[in-house]
Amino acid sequence: MRTGPETYERKGDAERALVIIEAQMASGSWTDPERGRVQLGDYASVWIAERPGLRPRTTDLYRWLLRKHIAPYLGGVPVGKLSARLIREWRAKLLSNGVSVSVTAKAYRLPRAIMTTAVDEDNMLPRNPCRIKGAGDEHAAERPVLTVRQVLDLAERVGRRPVGDIRKVPDGYRLRFSRNGEMRTSPERYMTRQEAERALWKMADDGRADCIHERRFYALVLLTTFASLRWGEATALRRSDLDLEARTVRIRAAYVERSTGEMLLGQPKSKAGRRVVGIPAAIIPDLVAHLAIYSSDEPGGLVFPGARGGPIRRGNFNKLSGWPRVVASMGMAGLHFHDLRHTGNQFAANSGAGLRDLMARMGHDSERAAMIYQHVARGADQAITSAIDTHVEGEKRRDEDDGHGALVPAG
Repeated sequence: MRTGPETYERKGDAERALVIIEAQMASGSWTDPERGRVQLGDYASVWIAERPGLRPRTTDLYRWLLRKHIAPYLGGVPVGKLSARLIREWRAKLLSNGVSVSVTAKAYRLPRAIMTTAVDEDNMLPRNPCRIKGAGDEHAAERPVLTVRQVLDLAERVGRRPVGDIRKVPDGYRLRFSRNGEMRTSPERYMTRQEAERALWKMADDGRADCIHERRFYALVLLTTFASLRWGEATALRRSDLDLEARTVRIRAAYVERSTGEMLLGQPKSKAGRRVVGIPAAIIPDLVAHLAIYSSDEPGGLVFPGARGGPIRRGNFNKLSGWPRVVASMGMAGLHFHDLRHTGNQFAANSGAGLRDLMARMGHDSERAAMIYQHVARGADQAITSAIDTHVEGEKRRDEDDGHGALVPAG
């Protein structure tokens, strides 16, 4: 037995209210006022914890959105008191406080999903209060697509770092650098460490400072691009996943790095992510050379291990490869590692492959994602690989004809 939330002056009014509640219960539209008293912050935390099938990084993202952008505004509001007006005010406040449209859209989608459960499963509300049309849509800027020439140049440049150091002095920062194996001191003084770092990298780009070259990332860039791999898929590859005679790579696992720094090995992002992809013949020698130097001989050894033998972490990769500075020096500031996969997908689409073939190569369950790259003709993965191989081989042959080789610091 429950006690109604209101009192009535006349018995007839109470009886009419009871009839309405019984009709709502019979039709399934009744909402439990007791359940609606739980605060959104508490309900959302439980919802995230109990949500089936969430990937670890998605769980981390939801908890961050709740803590950062939802709980400070709506966390203390009872679920039953949430209204469309409150949701509109909350969203407008996020945007006015400088939260980006993209993050605001992500934040909005979370309570919308949570309120769907509250309405459909827990009968806490008669209707979802998150009803702003288009509020959950993201219109991300078009990501760049590299040319084959740019991919080869990028692979050659990553891992190159200038030899030098920066020291704090009374009037700023002093820069020391190596040229032809001899350490020298720059006569200039720099106001900040960042200015000194930029100067050192500029000297390396101009050939006025020696560089060391960590080439363990060369083949990683090539295979990620031309086989359309995700970061977690590439870093989880084992030696047994490569069949260099058949020129294929098998994707069956992926690393996920959580916001806590924990590394988890699990399934690829989607069911279709488990796949076999062709490798262009032009990069097979590069993979052979990489395996001989950096990978364990054991079948279970990582293809792309870190310096200590474990999986590569994103932060360590950016630091050791010099990725941000390399892409900036190539006129591609802001280029993401994932843009290599995007580029590979576009190369595959340019081969004339059909929708299903693109989906298989990219590891997509959804046709929508593959349709971004689709062209009219149809072909198997081997045809896609052969088309990519033609482009890569052509660029490599041009390098040989022009006398270009590996980038080395000038004297």
